[in-house]
Amino acid sequence: MDPEIQKMREVVLVYLDRSGGLQKFVHDCKNYNGITQYIVVELIHNVNKHYFKILVVLTDSKQSYAVYRFIISINPSDIAELDATLGNYILHNPLQAAQIFQSVCFVAIKTLSLIEQLQTEAQISILLKPTHLPPLPSYVLSLSAYPFDYTSQRFYMSEGIVIAMGTVTKYTQGARFLCTEETCPFSEGFRCIRVHCPGATESATVRTDFVCSLCSSPLQEDMKFRVLGDKQIVEMADAKILNALKGYSIDKSHFRIQAFTLFLRDELANKMTIGNHYRIIGIPACVQNGLQMTACIEVNSVQLYKPNGPSFVSENFKYLLSLTSSSCWRFTAVLANIFASQVVPPGTYNTLKLAILLSLVQTCEKENSDYLDLLIMTSDPLVTDRLLNYSLCLLPRGIRHPPCSDIFPSVSKDKHGTGSASIQACSAVLAKGGICYIGDLSSYKKDKLELLQSVLESRTTTVFIPGKKYGEEADQQVTVSVQTNFWSFVDVDSSSKKHIQKENFLIGQMDVSLIPANLVDGFGLLIYNEFPSCRLSSPVVHHTLKKAIHPEAMLYKVSQQFRTQDYEEFILFARNLHVELSSEAESLIQGYYLASRRVRRDSIHGSTLSASALKILISLAKAHAKLSLRQRVLEEDAVIAVLLLESSLTLKHGTSPLCVAPNPVFPFDLSDENSLQQRDIYLMQCHHQLLKFISAYSPGIHINTNEE
Repeated sequence: MDPEIQKMREVVLVYLDRSGGLQKFVHDCKNYNGITQYIVVELIHNVNKHYFKILVVLTDSKQSYAVYRFIISINPSDIAELDATLGNYILHNPLQAAQIFQSVCFVAIKTLSLIEQLQTEAQISILLKPTHLPPLPSYVLSLSAYPFDYTSQRFYMSEGIVIAMGTVTKYTQGARFLCTEETCPFSEGFRCIRVHCPGATESATVRTDFVCSLCSSPLQEDMKFRVLGDKQIVEMADAKILNALKGYSIDKSHFRIQAFTLFLRDELANKMTIGNHYRIIGIPACVQNGLQMTACIEVNSVQLYKPNGPSFVSENFKYLLSLTSSSCWRFTAVLANIFASQVVPPGTYNTLKLAILLSLVQTCEKENSDYLDLLIMTSDPLVTDRLLNYSLCLLPRGIRHPPCSDIFPSVSKDKHGTGSASIQACSAVLAKGGICYIGDLSSYKKDKLELLQSVLESRTTTVFIPGKKYGEEADQQVTVSVQTNFWSFVDVDSSSKKHIQKENFLIGQMDVSLIPANLVDGFGLLIYNEFPSCRLSSPVVHHTLKKAIHPEAMLYKVSQQFRTQDYEEFILFARNLHVELSSEAESLIQGYYLASRRVRRDSIHGSTLSASALKILISLAKAHAKLSLRQRVLEEDAVIAVLLLESSLTLKHGTSPLCVAPNPVFPFDLSDENSLQQRDIYLMQCHHQLLKFISAYSPGIHINTNEE
């Protein structure tokens, strides 16, 4: 025996003993050994007393297997400290290193009599799982770089986003073969064992043309001893794919991205969720599928990747926050006023820009979080589209839905020849924790709108998989979570030509009959983005013309002070803030909600205010607090939330006794500090008016009124 191999075996035994791996191995052997115990409680009756007699019963259900599979967790750093040669062997020759662990485990089983029915070392299958890899470039496999190394068969670390997932199917972990020549020693026992190797297909493990290595007679599989496991095929792509799905991007670099295949086996099956970002450790391989060769990775470990957001905002934002600290409303007002100066002139579209900023900071990858969807009624779709496209790119997961693809997941046949179903990701799933911009809502057909309405209400979508089509015994339904904010717009000028407008309107109401009423209610906020008046149209026209001539020019000083990168950092920082509702803000929101349900009702349909309006109010208030870089929702945040929602309700159903102005959050231009002071006075009046509205129509709610 090679003395170096013998030395590595000794190091393996020392490592397993020190790391606790030996104890775990012994425990795993008990599962195969089939010895179990259960407790029998027997009630004994006596003349004067009753008592329980407890019996411990041992049962022996020993069963022989062709392959005994063990998972051994290894820390490469600890092993390298014990023996550098073994550490290097594990990292760069994991299949050969597994054979060393295999021989050590076989000796341990025989010495300690752990599995009596085990006969040969070939029956042991060892899966090494490194806890991590060295943080060096040579251990990172880039999914967008060329060439793709799939020949070394060593551990690599990679990361990407799951864009497709197959259903769980079976594969052969191991099988027993017997020689057909009765006089051959290999015609009995467990001498011919086939075990799955990384990257191997099913035909590499079991087929009918194997021959005996001793007498060259054909081998025949003993089907009683075939060991099956779970297998799932996953498609993953580099995270850079998200940049290609944005409608507009400052990054003009070109790159090529190709999805690659992951094989999840046994305990890793169903450990991934479509649309999530993962870091994996695995062994690259190449799978033969007919005449085609497919590069893949046999996944060894899976870890959900959650990037840390910035821990600070730029100095210019800090300075702006200090300048506007005298009022809880000024910072967000100035922020909306100067936002997206690369696309529209400062001071235009302020209500829409504020709504966009609120929706951006109210994005989160957690389930059951607060969502804030936007539906914009506009007479200027070109500028609106540019503004939404620009804002989309401020988030890592801002997706512009291409019209040629599906918004929600679809099913197709797996391309690796298994015939099973594969669930394909879509714009809504890829935008997890971000924004999915679906463009003009009036361009979609009725069935797509109905599906969108269902998703907005439940935040889930169901994928139906017919069993007959994909080789399954029964039909399946897979529920996919949709955790994103939706943006869309409707061109009021073009839509008015497509249908007959209603004649009877309430005061303040807008004709949105082209879109189903339930779908309009599904969007959290309805914004009417009216084209600026003649007095304001001149700056927009000048801006558009200058940008057409000099696309990269900075037309305003504020564009240099607050760069796009600064806004990206600001939004990522703000959206990670954990905010809590104050009792005052909660009472104000609850009072307005109850009062509005009371006044917005009719004798036929009941209240026109949906039950989801309360969630929208809370989401708006929290978003305004985050945008103000506060961790506590104040009454001032609730006032902005109420004004935005009341304006949205007025567009849908007409005005109410609260009677807000057409543009309640920005009633006039913000040109200097005096205009900011006037806006503060106006919002205080709105607050006072809101308190009167609540006391009149929801008298059961206690609100602390401040006459000051």
